Amino acid sequence: MPDSAQQPPFGRILALDVGKKRIGLAISDALGITAQGLPTFARTRIREDLSRLTELMREREVKLLLIGKPLHMSGQNSRQGEYTLEFGERLRRKSGLPVVYWDERLTSVEAERVLRAGGATLEQRKKAVDRLAAVLLLESYLDSISQSPGGEFE
Repeated sequence: MPDSAQQPPFGRILALDVGKKRIGLAISDALGITAQGLPTFARTRIREDLSRLTELMREREVKLLLIGKPLHMSGQNSRQGEYTLEFGERLRRKSGLPVVYWDERLTSVEAERVLRAGGATLEQRKKAVDRLAAVLLLESYLDSISQSPGGEFE
């Protein structure tokens, strides 16, 4: 479920699958119907990461950030989850955009399964898993809002 109060009725959504070394990225179309993977973002330093992401959001006219919330299978917050919330808060302050945290349990597992089923080599899977996880995260969110009353952002 979303952790954000208000969200814009229309606009691009940027989904982030935040990791320590890489960030998987996916973006929606302006109507919030489709999800498209973007090149995986290689992490450097936190300030540089935030600046580069903020620039990407400005260039792509992003109106909402969707950040994968890593939880244990029990639903409890994880150490990576705490780090992700801190990262998301810093990104929210820098960008001024609303942030929704979305349960990302099993997105990386599903991404790995899809890539393996598609015959991707280990090297190809390593390069694509973060982006596909972000796409799956965004698709899950878009599906949930399309099923909400009126089919709009909650």
